[in-house]
Amino acid sequence: MPLAGHLRELRSRLVKAIGAVMVTTVVAGLSYKQLIDFVIAPLPGCDTLEGSPATTDGRCGVIATNGLLSPVTLALKVSLTAGLIGASPVWLYQLWRFLAPGLHRGEKRYTLAFLATGIPLFLAGAAFAYAVLPTTARVLISFTPEQATNILPVDDFLDLATRMVLVFGLSFELPLLLVMLNLAGILSSARMAGWWRHMVLGITAFAAIATPSSDPLSMLALAGPITALYLVACAVSWLNDRRRARKGTADLSPDEPSSLPALHDSYHGR
Repeated sequence: MPLAGHLRELRSRLVKAIGAVMVTTVVAGLSYKQLIDFVIAPLPGCDTLEGSPATTDGRCGVIATNGLLSPVTLALKVSLTAGLIGASPVWLYQLWRFLAPGLHRGEKRYTLAFLATGIPLFLAGAAFAYAVLPTTARVLISFTPEQATNILPVDDFLDLATRMVLVFGLSFELPLLLVMLNLAGILSSARMAGWWRHMVLGITAFAAIATPSSDPLSMLALAGPITALYLVACAVSWLNDRRRARKGTADLSPDEPSSLPALHDSYHGR
């Protein structure tokens, strides 16, 4: 295909992907209030009607928005985020369709397996991040002085929740990347298993840096599942190496001559 054809194909894929994002964003915008309530549900807000804390430990914060345009900006952020997530199958498929003509049959199979496994892993990481958000919020609010009231801007919490969802979701893709390297023959299971001390240390350091909050609970909540998935990736790679070794042994014939040159041939060749 000439360059102009590639550009037309890219334009077509981009139009379809952006159109899907716009449609899902508009649909999400119709119920943005319910989405915002879902996002800020982990926040331990105070009961403004009765003046009593909404949590059993007595620590809470006043959930608020800052400024006249803040609710509009918040609605746009929530709707666009929901639109990107909701349209992810469409724009990922369009990306694959743009790259597929340049791939071999085996590479197409690997990319389809990558998408079929990567999307559930990302969603699992995002769901896990949302599950630990209430505990993270309570731990952070517990540092508030006794005589002070914590004002919780919804915009700040939305940014924190978005970063945690992205960090957790992308971190859950690490085992899939290791398995793909093993399937490509670049990384063996023995080497992966030999790196376990360095990998655990690196995962812990990454979790300490990548988590938006500074509490150790969020760090452990991210490092624990990634370490478990790393061990699963080692086990899958070990099974694949055993299958590859059996297949290679089965393909060898005892009557097949060696590919190495004979000693006397090399001697006479001198």
